[in-house]
Amino acid sequence: MIVDVRTRHDADDLTWVQAINGAGLIYLSGGNPAYLAKTLRGTAVWQAIKEQWLMGASVAGCSAGAMALCGYVPDFRHPRSGGTDGLGLIPDLRVLPHFDRYTKWIPDFALRPLVSAGTQVVGIDEQTALVSQPPTSGATWQFRARGIGSAYRVEADRRYRINGTLDVRVPGV
Repeated sequence: MIVDVRTRHDADDLTWVQAINGAGLIYLSGGNPAYLAKTLRGTAVWQAIKEQWLMGASVAGCSAGAMALCGYVPDFRHPRSGGTDGLGLIPDLRVLPHFDRYTKWIPDFALRPLVSAGTQVVGIDEQTALVSQPPTSGATWQFRARGIGSAYRVEADRRYRINGTLDVRVPGV
């Protein structure tokens, strides 16, 4: 079922909350990541999504959806001017989707303003996903790249291909 939430008004509509109840997979699609985060943050729909996730539903996002699930959504066009708070499902992660396409135009040093202490910045190539299973205990999840591309850990000096797992703290489980 498609839950067509486009505005904050929609995101507080109980019709959509009821549609989310009992979902096994919740998928946030692409578009504008800052708009998506601002639209859902603090709403009844976002609360319903979190509740279903805590009860075992899978939550996924592509492009803007993946960015919005993190703690902070950077602004690619103006990285120095900042971004906006994300939805915080994975607060210590910043996702840079379409990494293979963007890095053709953006050199590694231009990504430095996105790096901050206590946060992992991950670039994910197109047709690639960063996936995980919930841990059996604790809040540290191991993510692994899957697909035909790669995933990269972006640090202040350069990017590093993730060849194994990436440990990320995911609170709330």
